[in-house]
Amino acid sequence: MKAKPKISLVIPVHNEEKNIPIVYEESKQVLNELYEQKGYSYEIIFVNDGSTDRSLDVLKKIKNNDPCVRVLNMDRNRGQAAALSAGFYYARGDFIISMDGDGQNDPRYIKRLIEKLEEGYAVVTGFRIKRQEPFFQRILPSRIGNWVISLVTGLKVHDNGCTLKGYKSEIPKRFQIPHGFHRFIPALFRVKNDEVYEIKVIDRHRPYGKSHYNNFKRTLEVLRELVTIPFVLRDPIKWGSRFDILSKVLGIGTVITVFFANKKIFALTGGTTLLSFIIYKNLERFNQAQKEGVFKVQEL
Repeated sequence: MKAKPKISLVIPVHNEEKNIPIVYEESKQVLNELYEQKGYSYEIIFVNDGSTDRSLDVLKKIKNNDPCVRVLNMDRNRGQAAALSAGFYYARGDFIISMDGDGQNDPRYIKRLIEKLEEGYAVVTGFRIKRQEPFFQRILPSRIGNWVISLVTGLKVHDNGCTLKGYKSEIPKRFQIPHGFHRFIPALFRVKNDEVYEIKVIDRHRPYGKSHYNNFKRTLEVLRELVTIPFVLRDPIKWGSRFDILSKVLGIGTVITVFFANKKIFALTGGTTLLSFIIYKNLERFNQAQKEGVFKVQEL
């Protein structure tokens, strides 16, 4: 076993064969500077999330030439939440940094993340400015979504969707992150406002390729997780049981209203039943993830 590093950099990748070498070289330069300036040893953990291009071959080549690089190979494409969970689980550093593998996050901000973690903050999160994305398709919905997430969770973070974040090592290991719930980091890890610091980061164009996100599907997933997250933050097991009972009781009530032929009552009970069932299933999915995990990887 190699000596325990001070910094673990976790980078999920999916079909980024051309961007990986750029992200690696830029990150390596910054981490080497931190080593020279502060004596901080490091590891770079790439998580290959079921890539179908040459990403894995590129990662193997980099790993063979750099003992500081670790490669986790996912059994299939499971999404960013699972890839982050895997990286967080395997990370050995005192400070854990997460970053996108598409080149849009600038590794130079890693130094600022580390500085604020050294000051005692539990989480330091990037706040993207000058975003290189379509305004009405991505930026405006993101701003609205972040405002609603802050309102629901009580954590005043402007940009939950920015992957560039830094943590004290124990923080991101608190939960396995089911698909979709990564959009509620750091609130998901139950940190308080005074434990979180935001740094403004300039967003960059990805050098190659295009975004993997489906905007419509993403919106539906955000809404689904949004109605669930307040109960996850309170007690997902207890509330999961409550919504299980509630959805069944309301379902029976909905069936009964059919015989009374009251459309308004039927619509009300039917809608409430559906919402309760969605929350119950989402809580069940979250609880199951904590028991069974959300990733299957092999370290190469």
